[in-house]
Amino acid sequence: MRVFVTGAAGFIGSGVVPELIRAGHTVTGLARSDANIETLTRMGASVMRGSLEDLDSLKRGAAEADGVIHLAFIHDFAKFAENGQIDKRAIEAMGETLSGTNKPLVVTSVVCLLTPGRLSPEDDIARVGEAIPRVSEHAAFAFATRGVRVSAVRLPQVHGADGKAGFVGYLHQIAQAKGVSAYIGDGSNRWAAAHRADVAPVYRLAMEKGEAGARYHAVGDEGVRLRDIAEMIGRQLNIPIVSIKPEQAPEHFGWLALFASGDAPSSSALTQQRLGWKPTNIGLIADISRPGYFS
Repeated sequence: MRVFVTGAAGFIGSGVVPELIRAGHTVTGLARSDANIETLTRMGASVMRGSLEDLDSLKRGAAEADGVIHLAFIHDFAKFAENGQIDKRAIEAMGETLSGTNKPLVVTSVVCLLTPGRLSPEDDIARVGEAIPRVSEHAAFAFATRGVRVSAVRLPQVHGADGKAGFVGYLHQIAQAKGVSAYIGDGSNRWAAAHRADVAPVYRLAMEKGEAGARYHAVGDEGVRLRDIAEMIGRQLNIPIVSIKPEQAPEHFGWLALFASGDAPSSSALTQQRLGWKPTNIGLIADISRPGYFS
């Protein structure tokens, strides 16, 4: 298949593109910079110059492909709502192009948008609102009844390349800046996680055989306690590990407070069953505990 991939040169994309090529697919990656073009060329992908805000390039990429994997998102959380709308318009542009073709469109969502406080399965509906303005699933699934085989891959905290580990990297940066590694309350709230090498096949399988309207969880660790993450970071940086009160979280964590206080464990049992996939790589704590991971 000819696959058009947005975010192809990013952290997740750098795992997904080689996975697709090894499986015999031809990849065209969207690139907004010369550095991205070089990265994609090294991986063996073709390149289309453009960005998420260049809707013409997105439409052209989708029109020329047999399937689309949408990974790109502008990760500036000071402009979360604005970037959520950019993502929505990008999905709509590609969805309109694919309407009536029955071609696959795989979009990216996150497990932390699901029901807090319990192990969330794939059939849970993503929450949206002023505090959580990422609407990728809602935008994409509108095309499931319009002749597009659309599905969503929900991501946890993804690790597997030195310096990269989802929101954990931000926790590390905050701890360095503040001189303490903090968690909220008793730190028993959990984040799901997965190794990048386990995440990449989920995207490929969703594109190859995913069902219209399906949601897939690329989850390895169902729930890692925030206290365990904070303790690991504190030991690595040789700084105090402290508990802070919920009302102190916004000042300490900034925009990350919403997520640092959230309890979002998640299951991938249905994904494993439906796609014939199984996570096999090292877990979050073991991986990022390696010396120099965040150096």
